[in-house]
Amino acid sequence: MDLFLESFRLGVRTEPLLKHLVIVTADPKAFARCQRVHPHCYALAMGATNFTGEQVFMVGDYLDMMWRRNRFQARVLALGYSFVFTDVDIVWFRNPLLRIPVAVDFAMSCDMYYGDNPYDLDKRANGGFVYAKASARTLAFYDAWYEARKAHPGKNEQDLFDMLKRELSARHGVAAQFIDTEYVGGFCEQSKRRDFNKLCTYHGNCLVGLKSKLENLRVVLDEWKEFKDKAGKPGSNITALTD
Repeated sequence: MDLFLESFRLGVRTEPLLKHLVIVTADPKAFARCQRVHPHCYALAMGATNFTGEQVFMVGDYLDMMWRRNRFQARVLALGYSFVFTDVDIVWFRNPLLRIPVAVDFAMSCDMYYGDNPYDLDKRANGGFVYAKASARTLAFYDAWYEARKAHPGKNEQDLFDMLKRELSARHGVAAQFIDTEYVGGFCEQSKRRDFNKLCTYHGNCLVGLKSKLENLRVVLDEWKEFKDKAGKPGSNITALTD
């Protein structure tokens, strides 16, 4: 969380976004920690499930946690609020909303981006970054998405989204797209050069374990600091820091 918040303070016009950021916590210790470092914290009710330990991908209570996250997002939509959801293992450099068309109802990050058509849904979803516009159709989309889990036990929310994304978006009239990894990048595409002239966020995806995520995201954030430092020197191209 410290690294996550630090990135907002180092980004280009991202620090003002902190006043709109609500950090959702899944256990009392995390909530207490959040209250010490951020003004807007929300303790999500988890019932009898204990989320105090690290939840490994597709192991133990991981599925329960992911579907609770999905229900929380739907609740925000039901209250009439559009939202941007971001995992905490994502560092922010710029406002990614500037890369999402205003006509989109739902946009999600992906592990790898193919082609040049964001509305081509033939990409693998990653639920770590989601934008959803508050509307009856988007809420119906979410409700159908959640309901479908009963017919597909053992699937997490992003895998089920990949299975049903075309059917659900067509049924509910939802304009859905994936966001280009040129702007919302991550470690799943390590072969792609990190272009800090374009990147808005960078995700610790395809890394296993908290230690690995922290170490690698720290390297990325240090690279961003170096980029900003060079861009601010005379004779350099500083336009990238004002986009």
